[in-house]
Amino acid sequence: MISSGDLGTLYNFHLVGHDPEPPHEGYIPQSGGLFRDFSIHDFDVLRWMTGREVVEVYADGDVRGFPMFAKYNDVDTAVATLRMDDGALGVIEVARHDPLGYDIRAELFGSKDSISVGLGPRTPIRSVEPDVPLPAGPAWPHFLDRFAAAYAAEFVAFVQVARGEIASPCTANDGVQALRIAEAATRSLHEHRPVRVEEIANS
Repeated sequence: MISSGDLGTLYNFHLVGHDPEPPHEGYIPQSGGLFRDFSIHDFDVLRWMTGREVVEVYADGDVRGFPMFAKYNDVDTAVATLRMDDGALGVIEVARHDPLGYDIRAELFGSKDSISVGLGPRTPIRSVEPDVPLPAGPAWPHFLDRFAAAYAAEFVAFVQVARGEIASPCTANDGVQALRIAEAATRSLHEHRPVRVEEIANS
């Protein structure tokens, strides 16, 4: 809808990433921090969805429920405000603990339409409005359950690339650019200032 123009001008976006429970403590010091470990997937998806680049990040976070993260200069809950190169603005929110389950979704607000991706009967969020029904099924318990079909399709594509049947749909540059955004978010978190992605080396 973005590429076809059906969404119109993208005004802003909201991406959510919540794990059902934090990792074991031994994982934290080698994880790279919340934005590099978890949100990097959202940064990657955002570039793919919009076809645009992030130019500036302002991030903040805290340890809200699991003190072990503070031992490693990390946080368990954070937000990042992103400015795209065409002026669109958005927020990514990320948390290591969601008591209802695994929550990955996006909301896109445009001049012609507003849409959500990942909102369904198993999304671990509920409305308290009186006329809205409760979720119809159990929440996704884990990313392997949530994305089983995607992982299977990814493996098929990997084999096709390895056989030389198709060109890789993902480039090394895609990985580098997502990591630059994650680095900018991490720097912003620790330095308490907006960080331009151009401050992060492009290699």
